[in-house]
Amino acid sequence: MNLRFTVMAIIGLAALAPLSSSLRAQSHSVWDGVYTQDQAKKGQAVYNQNCSSCHGDTLMGGESAPALAGGEFLSNWNGLTMGELFERIRTTMPQNKPGSLSRENNTLILSYMLSVSNFPAGKTDLPQQTEVLKEIRIDAQKPDKK
Repeated sequence: MNLRFTVMAIIGLAALAPLSSSLRAQSHSVWDGVYTQDQAKKGQAVYNQNCSSCHGDTLMGGESAPALAGGEFLSNWNGLTMGELFERIRTTMPQNKPGSLSRENNTLILSYMLSVSNFPAGKTDLPQQTEVLKEIRIDAQKPDKK
């Protein structure tokens, strides 16, 4: 019985291998145009209303708030995902009322942050689902396409 289970488990894992490599191939980077200009424009207004008092008008940080764009920001988030960043913002911001912004507003703010960091806009809105955002890597440098 144990041998049969082991064989079935190995066959099952072998069948999943192409799927997992396919999912990895579907992941992409902030360099792939993962937000729209319209989102970034709307995000600027949401950012100004909810974030700029601490993070500054230029997103370069304040006395106790980190930068949300540029080199310092990218060095802190390089190699992580938009999903991780989204969840950090969603659960801890704004500082005076954590978790009070909608998923849509958090996505708009993220789009604005990407725009200020000079990542290219695309034709599709940045999604609001954490699971989908986890497939988007934050890469400080544009990855080489092979």
